[in-house]
Amino acid sequence: MKINISFKTNISIKKILHKTVLNRFVIFILICLGTQTALQAQEVFYTRPTWFFGVAGATNYNFYRGSTQQLNSGLTPPVTFHNGEGAGLYLAPLVEFHKPDTRLGFMFQAGYDSRKGSFDQKKTACNCPADLSTGLSYITVEPSIRFAPFKSNFYLYGGPRLAFNIDKSFKYSLGTNPSYPEQEASPAVRGDFDAMKEVLISMQVGAGYDIPLSSQNHKTQFLLSPFINFQPYFGQHPRTVETWSITTLRVGMALKFGQGSGIEPTAVAESKVQFSVNAPKNIPGERNVREVFPLRNYVFFDLESNKIPSRYKALKKEDVQNFNEDQIGITASVNSSGRSARQMAVYYNVINILGSRMVKNPASTVTLVGSSEKGSDDGVAMAEAIKTYLVTVFEINAGRISTKGQLKPAIPSEQPGATKELVLLREGDRRVSIESNSPQLLMEFQAGPDAPLKPLELVTIQEAPIDSYITVDAVGAGQVYSSWSLETTDPDGKVKAFGPYTKEKVSIPGKSIMGTRSEGDYKVKMIGKTKSGGIEEKVTTSHMVLWTPAKTEEGLRYSIIFEFNKSKAIAMYQKYLTDVVTPKIPKNAVVIIHGHTDIIGEESYNLNLSLERANEVKGIIENTLSNSGRKDVKFEVHGFGEDENMAAFENKLPEERFYNRTVIIDIIPASK
Repeated sequence: MKINISFKTNISIKKILHKTVLNRFVIFILICLGTQTALQAQEVFYTRPTWFFGVAGATNYNFYRGSTQQLNSGLTPPVTFHNGEGAGLYLAPLVEFHKPDTRLGFMFQAGYDSRKGSFDQKKTACNCPADLSTGLSYITVEPSIRFAPFKSNFYLYGGPRLAFNIDKSFKYSLGTNPSYPEQEASPAVRGDFDAMKEVLISMQVGAGYDIPLSSQNHKTQFLLSPFINFQPYFGQHPRTVETWSITTLRVGMALKFGQGSGIEPTAVAESKVQFSVNAPKNIPGERNVREVFPLRNYVFFDLESNKIPSRYKALKKEDVQNFNEDQIGITASVNSSGRSARQMAVYYNVINILGSRMVKNPASTVTLVGSSEKGSDDGVAMAEAIKTYLVTVFEINAGRISTKGQLKPAIPSEQPGATKELVLLREGDRRVSIESNSPQLLMEFQAGPDAPLKPLELVTIQEAPIDSYITVDAVGAGQVYSSWSLETTDPDGKVKAFGPYTKEKVSIPGKSIMGTRSEGDYKVKMIGKTKSGGIEEKVTTSHMVLWTPAKTEEGLRYSIIFEFNKSKAIAMYQKYLTDVVTPKIPKNAVVIIHGHTDIIGEESYNLNLSLERANEVKGIIENTLSNSGRKDVKFEVHGFGEDENMAAFENKLPEERFYNRTVIIDIIPASK
């Protein structure tokens, strides 16, 4: 049966009903808020309630379908009434049960439920208008299962409806033929329907959203819940005769309150969560960093295109003689993680760097291997686009450049059976690899098709190196808290908030906390939200010193680039780490090693992976130092996973994601 719902409800009825419900709720809310004001001075924290009590008020939008004519044994109008509609009041006390941070719960409402309305006007044989309205009402009992799919304030609910009839009145009026205005209309007839069902059994489904009106500082906590409820015509035939049925859309609001259990701010997890703040006494800055930037041997192509993307820098033939790879990206701002747009500017010149090196080394040769999900022919077309550019712009002999195509690169990102984030994976696999056995083009100690190109050396200035960050440790918070946040209070009493966090270790730039203040004693408060709904606080103090400029210090930075196969990456770079990087570490230096990943994959897995990679690099360097009798170097190891606030690059493009699969090694010489 198709239900056509149209809103023609009498406006005056709606206004009266809405005003009645609204006035009652405004009074109720004002009383509740007054109660809350009296509780503001309390400092005790409470769990979120599991039981709620309150009242729900709404407007029922009722839609009549089917037909009715014989109103009772004494009255049968000359016409049959079919469609109609109206608005009625719904008002009911309620009880709810649902534990914090769970999906399933229970709801129960029982109260007054009006299904009043008016049928569409009909014309009799004498062309007289006939009208029929009803004050049909019930006492309704509605138990429901409550389901919060996201363990949030949004919830769905549904269940049966038992309705007990309390009003079956009607009003019938027959007007006069408008062609005979002198006729006197018959008086309206009022009465009760007969053959009415005393009990209806039907169904109802709905959705709502809980809006907290009070914090967990209060034992009595209030929620305001707008909701919408739909009750189809199934089971809603009010009479045992004829076919009259009712469909109802209920729109309203519930005010609920419950009581939490008192908890001491630090009683639950005092022995489980270790809270500490590490603020460096004075980290000199602006530190010049001489960075050896690795150069990937890939050119990434856009999906559905075999043309070189416009983000790669294209030169004109007359510009080749002035091209100098050492001057690329000289002016670029540096972000808080110490990396910058400069490195991407270098990378987007990779084809020009390759062309310049091949001009300077006329015996060198390369093979361009295009990998395309469309097949080898499309891969060849991608490789030929790069070859054409090198031959045309750099005037390289075409015989020095060979091309071929394949379906997948040698180390693909998309693994067999993968089902998630396929677009990102396929963007990474659609590329041209630059392969060469010419050592003049390649990184030290590297050879073969997977070898990276020779890196570039850049000099950058860091704005805020990682070792100047204030580090907050909350060991054990992952087991006890669903999340935690920080509040810092400076010597003048100004408070700043940070978070919420779910990790157990957080690094915050000193400038974010201190602003322009040079130093001071800060109160740091950790506010943990327990998985049972409680609140815990831990407080410590820390003396913080703002990062100050250095005069002559210069650091070194190296990067290790990883593919999906992390053991292969370490094997490839092991000799580079032992023979190139380790000898550059001066006596009593600090080596800061931080691992990163791209955003592909689960956050928790990436966090562990980044730390594993960083520790593998540390192990190689530490063993090399130990073999030469050195124990003077201090190591700091961090794993930041896919944290985009700390990531070396963004993750919008495949180039950035590939460079984010990295371990960065900062070598900081001892202060003089």
